[in-house]
Amino acid sequence: MRRVLAGAAAGAAFAAMAAADGFITVDGSAEAKYGAALAEQDTVTGFGNSDLGVTGWANGSELDAGFAFLDIGGDALYLVLAGNLESNFNKLEVFIDTGIPGQNQLRGDNADVDFNGLNRMGHLDDMNPGLKFDEDFEASFWFSATCGNPNGAGIFALYANAALLAPEGGAPGAYLGTCGDGEVIVSALGIDVAINNSNTRGVSGGASGSGSGAGVTTGVEIKIPLSLMGYSKGPIKVCAFINGSSHDYMSNQVLGGVGGLQNLSCGPDSCNWVDIRTIDLSTIPGNQYFVIGDLPETCPADFNDDGVVDGDDLGALLGQWGDCLGCEADFNDDGVVDGDDLGSLLGEWGECPV
Repeated sequence: MRRVLAGAAAGAAFAAMAAADGFITVDGSAEAKYGAALAEQDTVTGFGNSDLGVTGWANGSELDAGFAFLDIGGDALYLVLAGNLESNFNKLEVFIDTGIPGQNQLRGDNADVDFNGLNRMGHLDDMNPGLKFDEDFEASFWFSATCGNPNGAGIFALYANAALLAPEGGAPGAYLGTCGDGEVIVSALGIDVAINNSNTRGVSGGASGSGSGAGVTTGVEIKIPLSLMGYSKGPIKVCAFINGSSHDYMSNQVLGGVGGLQNLSCGPDSCNWVDIRTIDLSTIPGNQYFVIGDLPETCPADFNDDGVVDGDDLGALLGQWGDCLGCEADFNDDGVVDGDDLGSLLGEWGECPV
């Protein structure tokens, strides 16, 4: 698979990405290193079932499964959103909650990227308040991919964009680049993107009903630097869905799953497309995101999260000394903070590993 660099400043990024290829190759396929899927689709696709079986072109969009791998030492989150992305410029939207403050409801003053497509999903007015996520989800990073036939030239192309999402809006975003069939975008930001549209399994097409995305491992693959997203520690949440070509309406292909709905505006009597700015994911049963599991803390004795275990943390431990059920200084969970826990803290003394 050939790599395509977006921007002249990407030479250093190329070297870093090439070194990482022996670990996980960004090629649009979830190899064994990813492990089992973290989310699987439960609903047939209202955006058409692709049956072409080629790596580039697709004649339908579905989102069958979500895979993830965290490489803390390599500063990277790897994602595979398995399924198909129709080559009519439908959008794959990926919102990530890294545990830092973000947006539970999309603002209308985020970065102007992809022809202001991100803000096309955000707040406009009281009648169009912006896409709202589940109550416990705050998006702090956005990624979008799209593919199609630019200028009717009969040539397949994949495009990608990304942006940070700050609570007050106005955070930066960027166009990541483009590549052809069998190629990889390697942006100057360190984000790799590839697509494999060859899936013919997964959910079928239909107006509504249950389906299964089990067994699909090819789709859009992304590598994102953790530091770029401001990630420190803890679980990461991912909300991914298929959107219309203008970022303006949302399909029923969401991970994880909308329980058989035709689309996200289904009511008791009918299902009609509505503006994505009016969608409230918190009204749909279950979580409309999947979780990349909680990581063991690299430095649990750093109680004040300042990146170093020192006298301040020692003081915090001594303040919890003795019987202390559930205390954070009770590292071995034996119900008491004592010499064993003091030894654990002293073993971490100094700067915490990155």
